[in-house]
Amino acid sequence: MFITVTQSLLEGFLTTVKLFTLTLVFALPLGLVISFGSMNPLRIVRIPIRFLIWVIRGTPLLLQLLVIYYGPGIIIHQNVWGSGDSGRFFAALVAFVLNYSCYFSEIYRGGIQSIPVGQYEAGQVLGLTRTDIFFRIVLLQVIKRIVPPMSNEIITLVKDTSLARVIAVYEIIWSGQSFIKSAGIIWPLFYTGAFYLVFSGLLTVLFHAIEKKLDYFVV
Repeated sequence: MFITVTQSLLEGFLTTVKLFTLTLVFALPLGLVISFGSMNPLRIVRIPIRFLIWVIRGTPLLLQLLVIYYGPGIIIHQNVWGSGDSGRFFAALVAFVLNYSCYFSEIYRGGIQSIPVGQYEAGQVLGLTRTDIFFRIVLLQVIKRIVPPMSNEIITLVKDTSLARVIAVYEIIWSGQSFIKSAGIIWPLFYTGAFYLVFSGLLTVLFHAIEKKLDYFVV
């Protein structure tokens, strides 16, 4: 039974890892773009983006999953996500990317705005363009400052992937819970905790190593 449970949980865990990885791949760069928009001097650009961030951060991810998955079918009477497991997974991915890109954008914004204005002015005196100033002077300092809050959000993402089960995405919690009905046992549900602990532990070690790697860069 233990081997059967482990194999089933590994199958669900692969979906969890896939959702986690793809969310980071898309949300990290999108969050940077959104942060630039939220700092844009043009109100017509800044205000809608700030409103979007406020809505996303002010409502539960669970609600966003339900709205994004069921909303198109109810409003336009068409399933835009497709059928089957792939359709549900894609809808979950869109919800996670939108949610976490908004959270990441605020972390980026805080890091960028924490850099003293004098450093921008110094770059201009040296004849650097705004792009050169950002990538050669600002970016490394921003990375140094945002690693701790970013690592916290990323570890939270590991656990949040379990919410995808609300739209029937077969992730690890769904897999563990299925044994309650099929075999009348609950320990596989607790067993899923070991997977989360190991995954989160590895990420914690990784981010700790990154922080130590950046220790030489004093800000």
